[in-house]
Amino acid sequence: MSTQHLDIRKTYKLHIGGAFVRSESGRVLPAHSPTGALLDNYSWASRKDLRDAVVAARSAFDGWAKRTAYLRGQILYRAAEMLQHRSTELAGEIQRSIGVRAPKAQAEVASSIDRLVHYAGWTDKYSQVFSSVNPVASPHFNFTMPEPTGVVAVLAPDEPSLLALVTLVASVILSGNSAVVLASEKFPLPALTFAEVLATSDLPGGVVNVLAGKRTELVPHIASHMDVNAIIDGSADPVAGAVLRAGQAQNLKRYAQRSLTTADWFSEKAEDPYWILDSVEFKTAWHPIGV
Repeated sequence: MSTQHLDIRKTYKLHIGGAFVRSESGRVLPAHSPTGALLDNYSWASRKDLRDAVVAARSAFDGWAKRTAYLRGQILYRAAEMLQHRSTELAGEIQRSIGVRAPKAQAEVASSIDRLVHYAGWTDKYSQVFSSVNPVASPHFNFTMPEPTGVVAVLAPDEPSLLALVTLVASVILSGNSAVVLASEKFPLPALTFAEVLATSDLPGGVVNVLAGKRTELVPHIASHMDVNAIIDGSADPVAGAVLRAGQAQNLKRYAQRSLTTADWFSEKAEDPYWILDSVEFKTAWHPIGV
């Protein structure tokens, strides 16, 4: 006698404060393949979930920023190791979500691993490259140094759903920032699976918080949130960009746009070290010269 088993769909959860949680509203959304087939379900983030993610990011910021640059680099490298261990799973996730062939999905995962390693290498170098000793007309040493700005909201584009998100997040957190990430609305599953990778790495809980849901619903709240210090917008959505820029005026949060083609995300254009500067602040210190 044959036995039939119930097909249980996975419900992907939000990643907030190091924990995987359902939306406080209880809402879920279906994820479909390009052919319209139901893949799985995922939690639909609400305004309250966004607020919880910002609180978690703010709580994690001080501890993460105080870690040595070397240690932050080692943690990012560890995340690359964990991503490599789950590369087959991530490639399958991309393949079924977006409908690309296996070699293309595998190439995106491989590029994501390389991108993490690339930015891991900048943790203890960007300060040396972008700091300066300034000439002043007084008996002082005058130093200008970059420091993390705080909580940064990151909006990922739809494609490439994994590589672009990894690139944006790594370039933000390497300096000591914490991040609240809004995954691709069209293809959220690779990003939510990547959150599982981060949870098994050495990254402290709350440094990266991953949300998924309706962009039109969450973008106005990101723009107006008074504890979000900067926004890195890779969504390639002109309507969302306009809303985010309008929200800058409320608390003078920084805004940077990443308008790259799908091919550009795989190129050196997405490895620009100057991207790091969009989520740091430059501070100047004076030190008297002994006579």
